[in-house]
Amino acid sequence: MKIFVRPFFLACRLVFILLLSSQYVFAEVVKPTAGEMVFQQGKLPSGAPLRGSREADVFVEGADAACINCHRRSGLGSFAGQIQIPPIVGKYLFRSAGENTRDLDAPHVMIGAVVDRPSTESYTDTTIARAIREGIGRGGRKLNYLMPRFKMDDATMASLITHLKKLSTAPTPGVSGDILHFATIITPDADPIARQGMLNVINHFVEDKNSFIRGGNRPMKNPKGIQYRVTRRWQMHVWELTGSPDTWQQQLQAKLIAEPVFAVISGLGGKTWKPVHDFCGREKIPCLFPNIDNPVINENDFYAIYFSKGVTLEAQLIAHQIQRLQTKPGSVVQIYRNGDVGVQAANAVQIELESQKIKVVNRVLKDSLSSESLIEALRGIGENHVLLLWLRQDELAYLPAEAAMSQAIYVSGLMAGLENAQLPKEWRRAVRMTYPFDLPEGRKVRMNYPLGWFKIKRIPVVAERVQSDTYLALGILSETLMMMLDSYVRDYLVERVEDMLSRRVITGYYPRVGLAPKQRFASKGGYFVRFEGDIGTKIVAESGWIVP
Repeated sequence: MKIFVRPFFLACRLVFILLLSSQYVFAEVVKPTAGEMVFQQGKLPSGAPLRGSREADVFVEGADAACINCHRRSGLGSFAGQIQIPPIVGKYLFRSAGENTRDLDAPHVMIGAVVDRPSTESYTDTTIARAIREGIGRGGRKLNYLMPRFKMDDATMASLITHLKKLSTAPTPGVSGDILHFATIITPDADPIARQGMLNVINHFVEDKNSFIRGGNRPMKNPKGIQYRVTRRWQMHVWELTGSPDTWQQQLQAKLIAEPVFAVISGLGGKTWKPVHDFCGREKIPCLFPNIDNPVINENDFYAIYFSKGVTLEAQLIAHQIQRLQTKPGSVVQIYRNGDVGVQAANAVQIELESQKIKVVNRVLKDSLSSESLIEALRGIGENHVLLLWLRQDELAYLPAEAAMSQAIYVSGLMAGLENAQLPKEWRRAVRMTYPFDLPEGRKVRMNYPLGWFKIKRIPVVAERVQSDTYLALGILSETLMMMLDSYVRDYLVERVEDMLSRRVITGYYPRVGLAPKQRFASKGGYFVRFEGDIGTKIVAESGWIVP
């Protein structure tokens, strides 16, 4: 009888998780309150745009007037140049400066306005409404010019104040007294060699991080005497997905219920990442820097941050270059395999070029690749045409020597393996390849850091770019959390990542990275390169750094 007890309870638990997951997937979306609409969208309950004024003839309206533009989604404040924009969550508004210094429950923020108020007077609902409508803060002081004065009725004002009281107050899943829980997500079509390389980096990084915690969790004090616990251990959960993409969101929901996490870091995908992207947005979980070449392109999705737009960036670079050609091409012929990431890139090129009245012809390869199938796809391409090859590294090797062309030919560097592209020698001189990273010589010094660490940790370098990006992502997360101290709010994590990226010096493959609000791609440009010689990996820049 005992033999069946444990499997029975495990089965019950799995059924329970799946039921919750299924129920969640089909649940109705909760309608935002009037206060949330004002705060996040700059929209009044009537649907009319919120309007604020700074002077008689200076107005902000609609989305430009939303509170999140300055005070951010978390409500924990930000900077505008040298101006400190204070937090407006209830924990700060409804207490005096003296109470703030003694309150261990108040999250740490990066600005000094929190505990250095000129008045010890606490806000009330009435004085907050006065501040929003008239620009008069507590103690009767006039608020900064940057703070607009808004007109709104009492019911909308009450709903907004209620929203401010709730901001950044709920316990954050994945955060305990001693441990921060994170997940990394791997799709079933991810490259197995890159997967092992990524996991090696993650496991050693987390082990290193936790090894520095000795002698218990010692708190740190700031000058005001507030203690912060800054030595929580990390625990990484590896969420491996199975099956078709239409089942991934339900799998992720079940995993989240079983293993609540604070954020998702790194990860590895193949042909699509959209179900993971959508899951992170729906659950409001930061999804930071996955290793994928085809991210979802939507700058308004707050929770997903990527290193670059991947093949879509390459498509933008190529479209930009084609539009600059002195002679308009008769047509642009794109060759790609259906179901691969080249589809996304080819669509982006087609939309952009056809908007400029440039004809685009798409030729889709069959499942079985051969020189014959490529010869057929290349048939009829004349000298006045431009050829785009959205092909993988091994697929390029099938390009028939007898079909080599001399006209403009562009190849995706991401798909081709960058300088390791297996181009036949007959094609190398004509091909121009997108290169959305710093060139090998340019990144050599920056790459000394991850490569040196890999060597010290005896981590085999089997997928250099994936492993370097994983190391960079973990470093960004670690440094951001150190700045946050005890402020474990998911929205605030995303906001602090935005802020610190532009100041980061060690950026791996990328010449520079940076984010601003409503930007979700940290590296924004690339080069065009050509191959030097008939063999080898030597590449030469054909352009400067282009931001399309």
